[in-house]
Amino acid sequence: MHTYQDVKNSKVIPVIRQADPATIGSIMEALYEGGIRTVELTAETAGIEQLIGDLNKEWGDRMMIGAGTVLDSETARSLIMAGASFIVSPVLDEATVKLCNRYGVPYIPGVFTPTEMVQAYETGAQMVKLFPASSLGPEHIKSIKGPLPQVSVMATGGVNLANMMDYIHHGADAVGVGSQLVNPKLLHTREDFQRLKEEATKYMTKVQELQTIL
Repeated sequence: MHTYQDVKNSKVIPVIRQADPATIGSIMEALYEGGIRTVELTAETAGIEQLIGDLNKEWGDRMMIGAGTVLDSETARSLIMAGASFIVSPVLDEATVKLCNRYGVPYIPGVFTPTEMVQAYETGAQMVKLFPASSLGPEHIKSIKGPLPQVSVMATGGVNLANMMDYIHHGADAVGVGSQLVNPKLLHTREDFQRLKEEATKYMTKVQELQTIL
């Protein structure tokens, strides 16, 4: 069973939208070879339960596979039963917090204000998703970490290779990276997947450089 600490240790979490079953295996392989160990597949993807189940069979012992864009507890339960290791939402839903806590699965709700962060924490979410992070910038995380050091933050929305370390240096425990890293619609050929592997390597190299400094 995976924990919030596992999510934090991952640092970089690719958010994969509208994954295609025909190419998701190659995407996973490219990310894994690039050093990525955690991915988030979004709930609006067609056949998401089957997709997560299949990926867990092949990759579950090597990669942590979570579900994102989860809006309610019913969807959360369905995806947990399919094998999702963690649940991410763009909003805070208290019923989903309780559901995930019941199953011992990390739930990372989307928040924007300090009030929402405290509300999420008091409800039982040990980590929150600052979303959209680009609207506030990296320094906002440093500002809120002052009075709220107990809240773990994953910054998502507008995070890319150029600004990722700014968010982490200012207190983000992890970052969610979307189409800036993985855009399934643009990944078809062997060369595409090779470029994805190289891009993933760049992200993880930055993380390793930070860990060396610390």
